Amino acid sequence: MNPDQVNCAVDCAKGCVLGDRCPNTEYKNEASNFIQETSLDKMLEMAEIARMKKISEPPKWVIPDDI
Repeated sequence: MNPDQVNCAVDCAKGCVLGDRCPNTEYKNEASNFIQETSLDKMLEMAEIARMKKISEPPKWVIPDDI
């Protein structure tokens, strides 16, 4: 398979179909390192900070063009 023709979100849902030719291996390695080096408590703290930031943002209004 040509890496340019693969839609990773769809084709690799059950595992990478490209193997060593995968263009996203750097992200896989970064994610693995993050998971190994970061405690679960730290990940939960990061998620809570992101959640609180999202909650504290003002609402974003979407006004239709046809009004």
